[in-house]
Amino acid sequence: MKLLITGAAGHIGRALRGGLADRYDLIRLADIAAQSPAGPGEECIRADLADINAAITACEGIDCVVHLVGIPLEPAENAWEQLLPVNIVSTYNVFEGARRAGVRRIVYASSNHVVGFYRREQVAGPDALPRPDTLYGVSKVFGEALGRLYADKHGMSVACLRIGSFRQAPEDRRQLATWISPGDTVQLFQRAIEAPDFHFFTAYGVSDNEGTLWSNEGLEWFGYAPQDRSDPNAPAMRNAPKETSLSKMFHGGSYCEQGFTGDPARID
Repeated sequence: MKLLITGAAGHIGRALRGGLADRYDLIRLADIAAQSPAGPGEECIRADLADINAAITACEGIDCVVHLVGIPLEPAENAWEQLLPVNIVSTYNVFEGARRAGVRRIVYASSNHVVGFYRREQVAGPDALPRPDTLYGVSKVFGEALGRLYADKHGMSVACLRIGSFRQAPEDRRQLATWISPGDTVQLFQRAIEAPDFHFFTAYGVSDNEGTLWSNEGLEWFGYAPQDRSDPNAPAMRNAPKETSLSKMFHGGSYCEQGFTGDPARID
């Protein structure tokens, strides 16, 4: 197995780099930012994946791509002009570069913000249709749709992982339901990288939290079994700010409030 991780200098990229070390014949780590020097079995490359030729080169000789590159949502939603080259163009380039290079599997880091406008009393499963809460969420819907296209049209195996709140520990009340630990994150991606042959699926990246908003029912074959829980952090949330009447209605919480001018009563 020869693995490419894009966005390897980011928080999840660094967690995967450490957690998957020595597991594969090669881990190629690509990012536009500087990285620590390559260790045994690693190869670090500096690449701007908004350039299709850089994406093709990064994918050469690779069996599986883990695509993490993206402008993050925190601390507030970025302008479309920032999201477009990174979350849209680079994602297309990686999928197309992988296809041209003969890569057979892509694991795409999607986001829980794809389903942010579901109401809290609704549990979203793997087949839940998109209801993005931000333009960032829209960019991740694009990646999932692109993954489906490349699976159907080009026969690639594509896993879209809707990542929850990746933190060392939950930082607010909402994250007691949406948190995913670094250890569970490594396991999630490892399962997708090594899963038996599949066509296409979406799964939620969330730890074994009480009151989780998402379900991976029907994906038992995939093998993801989270080991961590947010519950021990609940007492620390007693003094955390309470959610507003709007944010506590929806999966996306405060992100649904960003620029909101609609009528919550119209959102089923």
